[in-house]
This record gives sequence, C-alpha cells and structure tokens, in this order.
Amino acid sequence: MFPFEVWLAYTAACVLLIVSPGPDNLLAIGRGLSQGWRAALVSSTASGAGILFHVLLATCGLTLLMKTSMLVFWIVKGLGAGYLVWLGIKALRTRSLISFEPAARQPMRAIFLSGLLSAVLNPKPGLFVLAFIPQFVSPARGDAGVQMLIYGAWFAVLTCVVFALMGTFASRLAGLLQARPRVVAGLNIGAGSAFVAAGLSVATLSNK
Repeated sequence: MFPFEVWLAYTAACVLLIVSPGPDNLLAIGRGLSQGWRAALVSSTASGAGILFHVLLATCGLTLLMKTSMLVFWIVKGLGAGYLVWLGIKALRTRSLISFEPAARQPMRAIFLSGLLSAVLNPKPGLFVLAFIPQFVSPARGDAGVQMLIYGAWFAVLTCVVFALMGTFASRLAGLLQARPRVVAGLNIGAGSAFVAAGLSVATLSNK
C-alpha cells in the first residue's frame, strides 16, 4: 500500500516539522530539564496522543468542519490561544516550567494532561494534518481513510519519539544548569514568551 520512497519522504517531512520550535516540544524539553527523562516521555506521549486526536478528527471530517465553519473554528481557536497564552503567562510569572526545586515537581498525570491539552486545543495541528497528510494519500493505494489513519498514527509515533529524545537530551543538561540559575531564569522567560507568541499566532490564524 505504501511505496518505500513515499514513506521515506513522508517520514523525513514529519521529522523536519516535529523538530521545528513549538509549544509542545518546549514542554517536553522543560519537563526533561526539571524532572528527568520520565517526565519528558510522559509529556511527549501526551503530544503524540494530541496529534492522533487531530488525525482522527480529520479522518472523520470534523477538522474539515472546523475549516469551513467560522463558529466552530473561532471556538477552537479561542480555547487554544487562551490556553497557550495562559501557559506562557504562568511560566513567566512563576518561572517554574524549568525548575530544580523539589516543590516545583508535578505529578505525571498533571504533566500528561498539560501536554495533551496543549496539543488538542491548538487548531494548527488539525489544519496541518488536513493539509499535509492528504498530499501522500493516493486512491490507487486503497481506502483513503485507512491511509489517513496509518499516516497520522506514524506522525503521532514520530512526534512522541522525537520529543522524548529531545526531552531526554535536555535532562542530561540538568546538572550543568542547576549551577547556573540565571541561565534557567532566561530559559523560563524564553519558553514563557514562546508560549505567549504561539497563543497570539493561533489567535490571528485564519481558516481560509
């Protein structure tokens, strides 16, 4: 069903998109720095689950509804933008996204929920999935819906793996950063600003 060269090109395109700076991989990196590779893995798994959620919506046609219905689009966009801005303001105010204080550690359930909401409430992945994955779908290779699900599931797996690797690598730097509080403060400010910028970007996103 999937020629090797097509699958290889799709995988390469996915990896390039996954490593591009964004709120979800920043979350994974932040968790890795603060709480180690397990927290990074949980956050990465949540991001992958969020991608899979958008894939299922796109396959069922709900993302197309979001693209064509102004009301649905604005509701999703408002929720996503508000959540990202809230995460950014929280990181800027508390400087706790990257922290080595024991009191700042979060339970894995909270880390998973935060990563999941960040991915699910952001309409960009849904519109991206709707525009990107169909480019690799061919009616000659079978049912289009099945192809969408397989491509989307692979995208979600790649997201989880790459984010986990990024977060795990970041966790290796924790010992180095613990002795540099100013660098940690700068990273928190940068991450918080990136979340706010991402939220504002979502707020100005058009469904056309």
